[in-house]
Amino acid sequence: MNRPQNPSVAVIILNWNGEDLLRRYLPAAIANTPPDLATIIVADNGSTDGSLSMLRKRFPSVRIISFPENLGFAEGYNRAIAEAGYEYTVLLNSDAAPTPGWLPPMLECLRQSPDIAACQPKILSMREEGMFEYAGAAGGFLDRHGYPYCRGRIFSTVEPDNGQYDSTQPTDIFWASGAALMVRTSAYQAVGGLDSRFFAHMEEIDLCWRMHLAGYRVVAVTSAAVRHLGGASLSANDPRKTYLNFRNNLLMMHKNLPASVRTRRLFVRRLLDTIAWSKAVATLRWSEAAAIWRAHRHFARMRSDFPTLDNPDAPDLLTSHPNRPLSILAAYFLRRHTTFPRL
Repeated sequence: MNRPQNPSVAVIILNWNGEDLLRRYLPAAIANTPPDLATIIVADNGSTDGSLSMLRKRFPSVRIISFPENLGFAEGYNRAIAEAGYEYTVLLNSDAAPTPGWLPPMLECLRQSPDIAACQPKILSMREEGMFEYAGAAGGFLDRHGYPYCRGRIFSTVEPDNGQYDSTQPTDIFWASGAALMVRTSAYQAVGGLDSRFFAHMEEIDLCWRMHLAGYRVVAVTSAAVRHLGGASLSANDPRKTYLNFRNNLLMMHKNLPASVRTRRLFVRRLLDTIAWSKAVATLRWSEAAAIWRAHRHFARMRSDFPTLDNPDAPDLLTSHPNRPLSILAAYFLRRHTTFPRL
């Protein structure tokens, strides 16, 4: 790999017809990213909205990597990271605005700890001042059924950031948000990068799972922060997002669970998803119900194309550190534990 000596970090923003988002949030990335530490790169996924001409005119210091078509989130980043060739890479959403001082703490974390493959800053809301943002908050986990939750966000309950998760040391988490994900590029590539077959959604959780299985750690660095708009590509209620989340979650579990528990855990998970489908039908949310049904049908067709773990000694990471062997559904909906400290 051709790794520039100085700077050592590529901050890569993947863009697809996001001219307006780049106009609004790229200035914060440029202003708050020290040029001696990082190069800002926009990887364009075949945009047709004038993004490239705007970038060349308004942000000439930004490097552009241009693809002829929309490769999706995963493959777009895989190709951009390979072409950029930096020692460290930040995957930064186009609707994210870094705050002052965001990059040095994460870079220092990776430089000082070779066993850490990825980290994230605090992800704060762009829409609501002082609140965490849904997509990542202060670091993510999975429950024993594969449902994701975060320090600072469980299902639809989002906490204010009152410093309750702040620490002077990196905090071990299971998954780091793709909204602002910093990786050791060699580790990223060693585990295969983002799975392009996912296209979008859950791919960063799958990546972090594979990093754990390879013996790496994933952490949150709460002395760094990025503000994130969220929902810029697909809104929370978009049936396409529902479909991708349900399908990719099942694929992720199929890929990364050891054979000793895989069948049982997937059976239980599919039963729980059936309850979600029934609820959508009962409340006349037909698009959501159809998306869940389609996700399960496509998972059944696709899973044979995804290799499973062949290591009989591989751990069940849904019930071991840093995850907890709990059901987030039971904790949240039955016991009313709606914040992370109460779990």
